[in-house]
Amino acid sequence: MPAPTLDALDHQLIDLLSRDARVSNRKIAAELGVTEGTVRGRIKRLQQDGLIVFTAVTGFEMARKSRLSFINVQADVDKVRDIANMISELPQINAVLITMGQFNITAMCLIEELDTLVDIASDQILSIDGVHHVETSIAVKTMKYNARMAKITPYDAVPDED
Repeated sequence: MPAPTLDALDHQLIDLLSRDARVSNRKIAAELGVTEGTVRGRIKRLQQDGLIVFTAVTGFEMARKSRLSFINVQADVDKVRDIANMISELPQINAVLITMGQFNITAMCLIEELDTLVDIASDQILSIDGVHHVETSIAVKTMKYNARMAKITPYDAVPDED
């Protein structure tokens, strides 16, 4: 299936919604100079194409005692994508990035107990064939976080998908 194409109106609509997803279709239409029906249709298409979703993004204050944790992984270069996919299937992991530098994969998660991080990093990720080394770090103070870039939710707070 070909990638959906976005025109200037789609980009303007996404920009407005990314600043305030609760803005009314009427207000968007007036700002963009189109009909409310056009806005409604575009939003529906963008949602159906999986290009936008509406959700409440919680701040770290809602995570209570959870700590943002990073797991850096050194893996065989020829297996990086497969290993990154396997890591992304772990339910506790919120984000997986293929990176350049000393480590070629970085995974992010929220933990409440150090034992959880040890289990994920040492028992689960390090046991994957092709993984040579893992190194963990925990954020102790968040100086800046843009929730528009990455929604991070505690694993226990994620509802089961049935």
